Amino acid sequence: MKAKVIVGATAMVLIFISIIALVFYAPEEKTMGIIQKIFYFHVASAWVGFLAFAVVFVLSILFLAKKKFIYDAWAYSSAEIGVLFTSLVLVTGPFWAKGAWNIWWTWDARLTTTLILWLIYIGYLLLRQMIDSPEKAARICAVFGIIGFVDVPIVYGAIRWWRTMHPKYVVIMGGENSGLHPKMLQVLIISVIAFTFLYLTLLLLRVDLEKSRQQLDYLKSQLQ
Repeated sequence: MKAKVIVGATAMVLIFISIIALVFYAPEEKTMGIIQKIFYFHVASAWVGFLAFAVVFVLSILFLAKKKFIYDAWAYSSAEIGVLFTSLVLVTGPFWAKGAWNIWWTWDARLTTTLILWLIYIGYLLLRQMIDSPEKAARICAVFGIIGFVDVPIVYGAIRWWRTMHPKYVVIMGGENSGLHPKMLQVLIISVIAFTFLYLTLLLLRVDLEKSRQQLDYLKSQLQ
C-alpha cells in the first residue's frame, strides 16, 4: 500500500508540474500555435502504450514458462492500460494532424500501424472475455500478446522505413539537431516521466483487482 501511495503521489505531482510547464514554460510553436502543446501528452501516451505492451510481452513469456497466474495478472492488467493510453494517442493525434497537415486523419504509416496495434490489443481483451476457462484464456492470450508485440517496433520504425508525414526522431540529448527547442524538450521529458508514473500507479491498482478476481475464480472452481 505504501508503494502505491508513493508512486501515485509522485504521478500526481509530476502531471501537475508538466501541465504548468507546457502552459507557462514551453514556448508556443510558430506554425501550429497552441495546438502543438498536445504534442507533449501525445508522445507521452505513445511511450506508455509501448511500455505497457512490452510488459505484456515479457510477462506473457514468463507465464508460459512458469505457469504462474501472477504473471498473467500483470500481463492482462498492463494490456488494459496500454489500450487506454493508445486510445489517447489516437484521440490526440487527429487534433495535432489538423493543426499540422490541415486534415484530421490520413493513412500515414505511423498512424496506420498505431491503429493496428490498438486493434490487436482490443482483440486481446475481447478474447479474454470470450473464453470461459481462465486457464485456457490466460494461455491463448499469452501467445496472442507475444505475437501482437511484433507491431510495436513496426510502429516505432514506420517513420524511418516508409515515407510518412510524421515528424522524424527527436534526439533526447538536445542540441542543434534535436528538432526541438530546449524548453520544449525539457517539458517533453517531464511529461514522459509523469505519464510513466501514472502508468505504474494504474498498473499496481489494476493488478490488485485482477489478483482478487483470480482468487474468486479459484474459490468458485473449488465449490463446483
